[in-house]
Amino acid sequence: MNRRHLLCLARTGSILAALWASPGQAQQPPAQGARAVGTIVLQSESVPLISTIPGRAVARDAVSIRPRVDGFVTDILYSPGQPIKAGAPMFQIDRTTYQASVEQARANLASAKAAVPQAQAAYDRTRRLQGSAATQSSLEEALATLEQAQAAEMAAEAALRTAEAQLSWTTITSPLDGLPSVSAVSVGDLVTAGQSDALATVTQLDPIDVDMFEPSARLQRIRDRIEAGTIQRADSINAQLTLENGRTYAAKGELVAPGFEVSTSTGAIDFRFRFENPERRILPGMFVRGSIEIGRIQAILVPQMAATRGRDGTLSAWVAENGKAVRRTLTEEGVHENAWIVTGGLNPGERLIVNGTTGLAQGAEIAPTPVEIDENGVVRDLPRDGTDPAPATPADAGTN
Repeated sequence: MNRRHLLCLARTGSILAALWASPGQAQQPPAQGARAVGTIVLQSESVPLISTIPGRAVARDAVSIRPRVDGFVTDILYSPGQPIKAGAPMFQIDRTTYQASVEQARANLASAKAAVPQAQAAYDRTRRLQGSAATQSSLEEALATLEQAQAAEMAAEAALRTAEAQLSWTTITSPLDGLPSVSAVSVGDLVTAGQSDALATVTQLDPIDVDMFEPSARLQRIRDRIEAGTIQRADSINAQLTLENGRTYAAKGELVAPGFEVSTSTGAIDFRFRFENPERRILPGMFVRGSIEIGRIQAILVPQMAATRGRDGTLSAWVAENGKAVRRTLTEEGVHENAWIVTGGLNPGERLIVNGTTGLAQGAEIAPTPVEIDENGVVRDLPRDGTDPAPATPADAGTN
């Protein structure tokens, strides 16, 4: 290799070294800037205070069907599980002997009625002859005969009514509107009056009752707060149900039986609410959760997406203070429409950080941007020129 070629390589190496050094200097990390976060302004408002408690559905009425007369079952006149009206026939018991008893009672009544006019005529005749051909003893005897005839007539009338009632009882009817169970007997079975085993049951499902259980200690605390004025009592007490599948039941229930006794085993007070149940979605024995509006309180609503609950159960959120992020521990009273009901830890007018909080540290520098949260929970920048607000950037939206 000659001298000219070595000189060329040296110059080329110097140029490459200079080019390599320049990109290296450009890749030095820039100074860390303030983090962009979205904020909303907090405000105090009147919020319904909801108490969610367990409950169990019970039938408003459930009747066991038993016979009132003895006899063989000759017919079953209903379809199990199909709605039945009060007074509709369910079972037929053999009528033969009871029909005969009615006919005999009618004959006895006719005989008793025929004896009354004859006794009345004898008494009238004796009374006219008193003092001449009839003695006082004869008159008293005629009067006794008349009264016996009249009493026999009344007894015959009562016997007829009893026989007719027993005949009517051979057709067993439903005492209420409801759904009948499967029959416990078959055609040809012998049943007896007042037997212990029911022939069937009829259950009324619309409306239906739900028993809810409120711990007495919590109820006392609520009463104390109402008396102190921190809770404004609701005008009426209604309940909303959440069914076993997690769905909210459409109809609201009204309080029909307020509790007045504390259970010695659970320490809870039983309240009964009544719900319309035309589609029979609520069945007896079903476990549900009831949400009861106790009253209203002044509180701040914090979107659930903007708060986190720690391992110790404390709820916290971030606020913007003088360009820095500050974590606050919150006192909450439950949830209202996907927002925490906060009564402590925040103040009206403060700016709550609702996105861009992932990895955020206490005291970190931030660049707050006013945003809003729509009904679908999407965070959008507030419009500044009258245009529609744009969703927050994917890197920030929905981060906690």
